[in-house]
Amino acid sequence: MKKTPIIALATAGILVLALSGCGTTDVAAQDTAAPESVASEDCAADETTTSTDPVTLTDDFGRTVELEKPAERVAVLEWQQIEDTLTLCVTPVAVADAEGYTTWDTAEALPEGVVDVGTRQEPNLDALFATNPDLVIVEATGADDEIISQLEAYDVPVIATIGADAADPIAKMLATFDLIAEATGREERADVVKDEFDAYLADAKGALADADLPTTDFVFFDGWIDGGNVALRPFGQGSLIGELGEELGLTNAWTGEVDAAYGLGQTDIEGMLAVGDATLLHTGTVGDDSDEFLAALDGNSIWKTVPAVAEERIYSFPAGIWTFGGPRSAQQIIDAYVAALSK
Repeated sequence: MKKTPIIALATAGILVLALSGCGTTDVAAQDTAAPESVASEDCAADETTTSTDPVTLTDDFGRTVELEKPAERVAVLEWQQIEDTLTLCVTPVAVADAEGYTTWDTAEALPEGVVDVGTRQEPNLDALFATNPDLVIVEATGADDEIISQLEAYDVPVIATIGADAADPIAKMLATFDLIAEATGREERADVVKDEFDAYLADAKGALADADLPTTDFVFFDGWIDGGNVALRPFGQGSLIGELGEELGLTNAWTGEVDAAYGLGQTDIEGMLAVGDATLLHTGTVGDDSDEFLAALDGNSIWKTVPAVAEERIYSFPAGIWTFGGPRSAQQIIDAYVAALSK
């Protein structure tokens, strides 16, 4: 699969979605029975309880959402929230872009029986509501985003979320997780997962502190070919992956301009000379076409003068780690840091 620039993947969920007719799903063929209830072995062993109390919550845009009871049949239109729902041991009845999720987010497997309602940009909403959801979770650009009113026209409660916040990406990631837990009555499960995440982070920080690292400076980046040139996106201050690295005791050496939501910068090969001796880490690629930018880097004489490249301190994270995911993706990121830097 040819790799889409990572920022396009990250922000695709906030584009306007069409009402109907633009998805690829045959509504008449949908099976609206509930999918498998257990999403993973972790959930099979889960002993936490689910609340049965009425729910009143406030979503990311200050909208009050009221449920007579916690949602059970949830439709989810963005990958981070799909992952979060599965981590909470709630299997969605419908998701957008199941194939893309399965490729790029391996933190939680999508069980069989979940209806794919088309792309995140243009899901088939008739197919979505044919699954009879009692809640829809979507990313939006604001409280007045047209997608919210389009979804609400089906008389089903809608939670609208913001994709990210570079001011505190870890807190935002956990807040989204908590919001979904509240809506589904799975707050007890959420507390267990967050405790596991904290312990994971602490253990990994200790492991790296004991490692003999040549430097604690790092830069994580992604890239692609744009008009024959290599385009690079450093994950700078305010990126989830960058902040996780700093929580591990590392220093993000990319100090250039970044966007206010995802903490992503943009540069060319020459721009990477500014990171000095920092160790370089990059996204794992998927498919034969997606490592084109790496091949282009290898053949560039300027790239070879970057200290980490010259000293062979450039490492790939495993493919399938969603760098804009929830607590379980964050744990995969933590594992990848330790594995790469402990070599």
